[in-house]
Amino acid sequence: MRFLRMIMKLSVVIVNYNVEHFLEQCLYSVRRAMQGIEGEVFVVDNNSVDGSLKMLAAKFPEVKVIANKDNVGFAKANNQAIRISTGQYVLLLNPDTVVEDDTFSKCISFMDSHPDAGGLGVKMVDGKGQFLPESKRGLPTPMTAFYKIFGLSKLFPHSKRFSKYHLGYLPENEVNPVDILAGAYMLMRRETLDKCGLLDETFFMYGEDIDLSYRITLAGYKNYYFPETRIIHYKGESTKKTSVNYVLVFYKAMEIFAKKHFGQQRARLFSFFINFAIYFRAFLALMSQFLGKIYMPLIDFTVGYAGLAAISYYWGHYMIYDGIGSYPITPLFTIILPFYMLAWLITAYFTGGYDKPYRIYPSAGGVMIGSVLILVLYALLPTSLRFSRALILFGTIWMALQMTLSRTLGYILKLADFQYGKNAKKRFIVIGNSDETKRVEQLLKSTSIKPDFIGLVAPTNGFEVPENYLGNLTQVPDIITIYKITEIIFCSKDITHQEIIDKMVEWHASNLDYKIAPVDTLSIIGSNSINTRGDLYTVDIRTINTVPNRRKKRLLDFSLSFFGIVFWVFVAWFIRKPVKFLGDCFRVLFRGYSWVGYCPVESIDGQRLPEIKKGVYNPASIVSEDIDDEARGQLNVMYARDYTVLKDFNILFRMLHKR
Repeated sequence: MRFLRMIMKLSVVIVNYNVEHFLEQCLYSVRRAMQGIEGEVFVVDNNSVDGSLKMLAAKFPEVKVIANKDNVGFAKANNQAIRISTGQYVLLLNPDTVVEDDTFSKCISFMDSHPDAGGLGVKMVDGKGQFLPESKRGLPTPMTAFYKIFGLSKLFPHSKRFSKYHLGYLPENEVNPVDILAGAYMLMRRETLDKCGLLDETFFMYGEDIDLSYRITLAGYKNYYFPETRIIHYKGESTKKTSVNYVLVFYKAMEIFAKKHFGQQRARLFSFFINFAIYFRAFLALMSQFLGKIYMPLIDFTVGYAGLAAISYYWGHYMIYDGIGSYPITPLFTIILPFYMLAWLITAYFTGGYDKPYRIYPSAGGVMIGSVLILVLYALLPTSLRFSRALILFGTIWMALQMTLSRTLGYILKLADFQYGKNAKKRFIVIGNSDETKRVEQLLKSTSIKPDFIGLVAPTNGFEVPENYLGNLTQVPDIITIYKITEIIFCSKDITHQEIIDKMVEWHASNLDYKIAPVDTLSIIGSNSINTRGDLYTVDIRTINTVPNRRKKRLLDFSLSFFGIVFWVFVAWFIRKPVKFLGDCFRVLFRGYSWVGYCPVESIDGQRLPEIKKGVYNPASIVSEDIDDEARGQLNVMYARDYTVLKDFNILFRMLHKR
């Protein structure tokens, strides 16, 4: 029975769904912040498959875990823990957060001294130390929602009339009552929950924090925005603003809220705005996603075609027809030139020319390969469509030049999607003591990042630093300038979360990226901007799962199988088992196989490998003697971690080559 259980001061509830590394970092910060506080921590796992439960059992035995067999949603999962918790205060905390070491003690002290406070939220910053406006929010009335949906709140961010959604007229460093608390950090008094009820499980995701915050005020309590402590929240509200699914779920949640709390007439008005907003914002989200993927190929096609058309006209009119005619307009400008352009763009795509960040060498390399393909196919064209080969040569030069210039311009303008030369390489400083900085340095070198520079900085302000260190905290601004640092990693074992956030806020004007390396973990976590979900550096076994490598692997499978079938009569003379090879070509082409896959193992323990197609061959195929399951597993990890298409070529050559 409840009255027999020990009453705690604070119950922390975290709902987790497939964010193991974020959760781990969050719990390390929670463990620190709970020191000196009589409390309990719950993690409700919504059927994660990423190893979260194993991590909890191994590293956080003090945490009370509720392991659901299904994803029951945010509201229901929180309620499961709240019902069995005993804290005087209940904190709902997102797993993608980091709290300062004294966050809980400061918040509890404020709540103890303000009996009118039913709920409390804190100042949130993103992964670059920038203030998140969703730290304080107003009630989403129909007009408030209208101003937000149509951008007036963004246009007039400090207006009392138009900025009510994020209360932009309230100072970000001043304690104030607010209407709505953010679900990322929502501290509530137990007696308040007993009076107003728990989270409404009608809301599966989004909106439940707004609903509960409103019911807290209806119960006669106040919600406070408390900026005297801060948390890092990696996935701010703006994170998913271009996701169609987010738009649909979020605005539908607003509609549920309106029908529940507003009068029938206001609810109908709100519902009209919401439904209009759903389609309007969904359209914008789709357009944003589409333009984000297509704008660079579209620029290349438009500029490339215009230049190629001008070259073709000039060459035909002045060089071929001596000023008294030109090439036939219809076949040249509607068939041949578009065909050339598509060939160059497609080959540029397969060489990585349209992988972000955009770079010069893959783009120009793709053009060269495309030109070879065009020259091969040129001989197969009917005579009426064979124009001068000079057009292919000039077109190659023009396309390579314009792709180089467009990407160089993007780099000069410092656009996010462009990198050039050494700018693509990261230059790090790691802040921590000797043991931790060595561990993090080795971790960085074992990933696919390929650091251009790693410098070490002492986490103190003293003047004496180890011989191999660049300096201390007070010298970091100079170190950033002198060594052209692009990213800073804090070792959380050696520097408090409060100081980490202080430095992120202090240095964020330098346009740096930040990561935190939790103690005793293989992950380094951070976020490069509010518009990204968050970047995760781990010992990399995901190399094979990158978009360029998956594309190259598919291209190898398709091209080898296609040409193997077409030219089988000739290939059969050079391979050991030509009939089997022909059958394998059909398997890869039509039955979902890849030429090279993982070694078969009876059991897989530990880290999960990226999924790939079943292989005709595998890394163990070239080993003459039998090897055990453990060795096969190690081969799989190395194949996935260090994958290049040349590895597949090597395995295939050795297996197919006639000896």
